[in-house]
Amino acid sequence: MNKKIKHLLSAAAVFLAAGMTLAACSGKKSSTASGSKKKGTVALITDGNGVNDNSFNQSAWNGFLAYGKEHNLKRGNNGYQYFQSSSAADYDPNFTQAANAGFQTIFGVGYQLKDAVASAAKKYPKKNFAIIDDVIKGQKNVVSANFKSEDASYLAGVAAAYTTKTNVVGFIGGAHGDIVDLFDAGFTQGVKDAAKAQGKKITILNQYIGNFSSTDKAKSIAQSMYAKKADIIFHAAGGAGNGLFQEAKNINQERTAANKVWVIGVDVDQSSLGSYKDKNGKKANFTLTSVITGVNVAVKDISDRAYEGKFPGGKNLIYGLKNNGVSITQGQLSSKAWKASRTARTKILNKTIKVPIHPASASK
Repeated sequence: MNKKIKHLLSAAAVFLAAGMTLAACSGKKSSTASGSKKKGTVALITDGNGVNDNSFNQSAWNGFLAYGKEHNLKRGNNGYQYFQSSSAADYDPNFTQAANAGFQTIFGVGYQLKDAVASAAKKYPKKNFAIIDDVIKGQKNVVSANFKSEDASYLAGVAAAYTTKTNVVGFIGGAHGDIVDLFDAGFTQGVKDAAKAQGKKITILNQYIGNFSSTDKAKSIAQSMYAKKADIIFHAAGGAGNGLFQEAKNINQERTAANKVWVIGVDVDQSSLGSYKDKNGKKANFTLTSVITGVNVAVKDISDRAYEGKFPGGKNLIYGLKNNGVSITQGQLSSKAWKASRTARTKILNKTIKVPIHPASASK
């Protein structure tokens, strides 16, 4: 073999080796980019009420949409997705499906998913998990997110006290527990304090459904409260609260808009549920305001932290008035009622007002 041919073969070998090296480097970068992308993926496991529940699940999904938009992620296995649960039997399988699909940060929304979150976190220790509206202790790959719902409910109580014409208002709870206690205690105290400030005596009707799904029972309770002259009812009853809206609509359709009864919504802005036509065919709305639980705020915040590689595992994050973790909508409040609620908000933030977290501790 002459020297010229040897030289050509040698050069070809060098180029081939260089090409293989470049290909290997290219492959390594591609893998890293893909892995980095997967680390930003988030999944939502709903409870039995589904993603369009006008409550926690819907708010969480709105947080996902905002997160996806900010980080240029799309719905799907390389971005964000929800897994619908028809019942509690679907929780564990949905967590398994989400984890196996490659999602890195997986959310369970609502205390009913607590056990499923804890179990999945043990099964997949390299994944991130979040429980919304409950606390899981002792698991480093689980973050808990909770809300000072008592503060926003207090503002709703103040607004109700400045709005009621009959001086009778109502509260309908789902099932007894620490979470619903926040809404009950805050609203009750807000009504009492605002009534005292105005020199009024306001009666507060209070009743629980026993669950978060019985719309018929919520409707029946609402019917009884409205019959007892309540003109405003606040609910913390999840999907069952739809029964309250149904009853208010039935009543208001037979009245003029000036004599309507009101509903205070919960978790998300429920003004869309209050639309109706009065007896004169005039379009109106009976959602006075809504107590917002910023599940969307919490979900996006936790997702953002995970995206930056700073997942707050092992912590219990508290979202309140200061970071818009809880709030109330201006809705159809009068300027006087809205101003009173804003004043109360400032006092809560300044710690001039301390809102109770259990109804029994609400002062008279």
